[in-house]
Order: sequence, then structure tokens, then C-alpha cells
Amino acid sequence: MPRNDTMMQFFEWYLPSDSTLWNKAAKEATKLANMGITGIWLPPAYKAAGGKNDVGYAVYDLYDLGEFNQKGSIPIKYGTKDEYLNAIQALKQNNIKVYADIVLNHKMGADELEEVLAVQDNPQNRNEMTESEAKKIKAWTKFTFPGRGDVYSPFKWNWTHFHGVDWDDNEKKSSIFRFYGKNWNENVDKENGNFDYLMGADIDLNNYDVVTELKKWGKWYTDLTALDGFRLDAVKHIRADFYPEWLTEIREHAQKKLFAVGEYWTTSVDVLKNYIEETKECMHLFDVPLHYNMYRAAYSNGEYDMSKIFEGSLVKERPDLAVTFVDNHDTEPGQALESWIPDWFKPHAYALTLLRKDGLPCIFYGDYYGVEDKSVTPKNEILHKLLRARKYFAYGEQVDYFNDDNVVGFCRKGDYEFPNSGLAVVMTDSTGGCIQMNMGKELADTVFYDCTGNLDETVYVDHEGNGIFYCKDGSVSVWIKKGEHVN
Repeated sequence: MPRNDTMMQFFEWYLPSDSTLWNKAAKEATKLANMGITGIWLPPAYKAAGGKNDVGYAVYDLYDLGEFNQKGSIPIKYGTKDEYLNAIQALKQNNIKVYADIVLNHKMGADELEEVLAVQDNPQNRNEMTESEAKKIKAWTKFTFPGRGDVYSPFKWNWTHFHGVDWDDNEKKSSIFRFYGKNWNENVDKENGNFDYLMGADIDLNNYDVVTELKKWGKWYTDLTALDGFRLDAVKHIRADFYPEWLTEIREHAQKKLFAVGEYWTTSVDVLKNYIEETKECMHLFDVPLHYNMYRAAYSNGEYDMSKIFEGSLVKERPDLAVTFVDNHDTEPGQALESWIPDWFKPHAYALTLLRKDGLPCIFYGDYYGVEDKSVTPKNEILHKLLRARKYFAYGEQVDYFNDDNVVGFCRKGDYEFPNSGLAVVMTDSTGGCIQMNMGKELADTVFYDCTGNLDETVYVDHEGNGIFYCKDGSVSVWIKKGEHVN
């Protein structure tokens, strides 16, 4: 039986533009593996519109991994192509799988303008036109990649490869401009009437040449990097039948089951379940509803019903395809989707994701290393303890004790393949309390201690496996067998 898998997002939005992240990933590889990290999600590795200062989501050239002098620099924000490949190799040598962040929804930073006939759609309802007649606009849609030329691919992008843009350079006007004769895809999220368009030049995934080129790129990328899977950006804006086709072809080419997790940002678990069905279960999804449950719990002044923390979550409905997370680069302070979980509740949230049997948990770089730009201090001390608890003790049958509005908990009864495994978790969003739990016969007549260090007392588990486990006000305690350590 393998140890628990744990994923890490190895970047945050406000990292300095010093091109050092790839080297840091290589340097930290052994340490991360020892902590229990089994998969790393690295940020977009190709040249973006902002060059060295760009986080990576404003995609310019998918083939430039920090190799060509484009957009003002050779390296990207995180380093050069060689440093990227070296980081992947170092991680894989430490048995850490590597997942690449890919953005196939849009392109930005075009090299030339083109005159295009377009209609103007209502930004709040893209199914309505705000002007009845088409007119010529100047759009940034021509990508010639002068710094790379035809290396790796001779494909050049022009307006026919896109659905539309949000800027008319002729009138210096921002709106939603759909190219005449084209329609937004229907099988996308229904926000704003139709949420096909997100930003930049919206890639037309109905265009045969575009789809062929993106498949060619995917094969080139997986061959070059030998990566283990993908984090798929902005999937709610991409027609639902694209990724089943694209992933199938890339997986067949790679001859392995490449992991994939999609970012579909919605609070509705029903929308996520429908998307899973539409995409033929070809990918995992991030559990955005659970993130917002934890966010609300953290800001409800003890009034949140903790017994319902998993209600409406993907990990409850589809545990086999849920990637749970606490925060990410989009929820950080100052971001459009800011919903940052505060320090006091972070241990609760990570205990709820790391120590349970369901879902694949993903920890965030900004929580582990801190976010200097926003004065967010590292939580590495408590994360070390929880990660080690996951690696060595979070095994066996799970029994939930979610019977109170404030004080809730669960236990894992351990597995014989992991000696002395098993744990009990108790937490509260208000005043402290206790829960009697049965740890099973294998852990009977033993003493437990709180490995978080929040409580100094020990708990005796009697000959029937029963113990009374405690937590202090507004805190979480994780109880493991005395004599075992997580430091």
C-alpha cells in the first residue's frame, strides 16, 4: 500500500521577477519529498506578454520556455528553459511527479495589429449585441514570434484563429468584440450569458488548424519535459468536449496516464459534477466549493455550523476526482478572487484537507513559504506537522464526529501496513471542547498526545478503544500515539 499522495502548488502571485524559482524547486526537491510531497504543480513555463515580469497566464509563445529573446528577456519570471528541465529532473529523481500549468484559452502580447470585421457584444450578456451592425476594428491578433522564428513550429497566429478580443485599437476602446461570422462556443459556463470569452485574444477551438497545432504542441511539450500531468487553466471558458479529445491524444502519445486537474471556478458542486460528466471524467477538479465553505467558517465569528463544512463540496460528492486546497494564487490578498483564509483558521483548513481519506490535497507555496509582498508569514511549522501526520499516521478507517455546530472531529483507525498509524482530529471555530471517539481495537490501551503542540495533556485510550480528545478555543488538535513524532 503506497503512502498518501500530497500535491503542492510551487509558486504564488507576488514572487519577485528574479528568475530563480526553477533553481529553488531543484534545490528544495529532497526536502519536499521528505515532507511527504509527491506531486508539484509548477507555474506556466512559457513566455508571456509581460516577459520576465509576467506570472505566466497572459500567454504569448507556448514554445518559448525561456530560450529566446522575446518580450524583453530570454528567461521567464521563473528562469530559463535549461533550469526548468533541470528542476523537473531533480523533482522526479526524488519521486515527485511534476504537473505543468497550461493555458490554452487565450493569447496576449501579439506582435502586430490586424483589421477585422467585428460585432460588439454586451460584456454582461455575451448573447446580446450592443450594436446591430459589424464594423472594422484593429485587433492585436497577429503572432509572428520574431525572436523564435520557425524553431519548433512554423505556425503563426492571425485573427482567423480567434473568436474575438476585448480591445479595438482603432477607437482605443475596451469592450467584447466578436469577429464577424464567428460564434462563442455554447458548451461553456453560462455566467455573463456565455463565458467563452475571458481575456486577450480568445482562441477559437473550433478551428481545425488551431486544434491540430495545440495537439502538436502538447506532444512536443510532454516529450521535451517528461512531465507527469497538467493543471488546466480556466476550463470553464473552454468548450467541454475539447479536453477529453486533447488529453486522450496526448496520453496516447506519451503512453502513460498523465494526471490532469482543471480549474473550474464556481461555488456550485452541481456545476462541477455536470462538467465532470460532460468531459467524460477525463480530469480531476479543484474543490472550489470547499474552499469557500472554509472561508465562510473562518469569518463567521463562531456562528458557522462546522458540522456542515463538507456540505456542497466536491470531495463529498466525487471524492475520486476532487483536489482539495486551502488557498492559491487567485485567492491571495489583492487578487480578483481574493478569499484568503486567515491565519487562525489555516490549521483547521489544512487538517480538513490533509488528514482525511478522500480527495487529493494541494498545499500552497504562499502558506508554506509566506508572501513577502503582502506580509503573509510562513505557516511551515504547523504545515510540517500536518504533512508528517498525513505521511505517517492518516491511514485506515475514517469515522466522523460532526455532531455539533462548533466542536467537530474525526478519527483514522490506522492500518497495519503503517505501524502505529491512526489519529484523532478535534477542532472548533468557537470555544474549545471534547469528543469521545473510538479508535478501534488495534489502538486500545494506548496513550495519545497532540502533535500540534496546542495541548500538553495526554489522552488515554481504554481497552475498548475509547478516548476523550480535546481542543482549545478556536484551535485544532491532532492526536497521535505517544512515542511517535512528526517533527
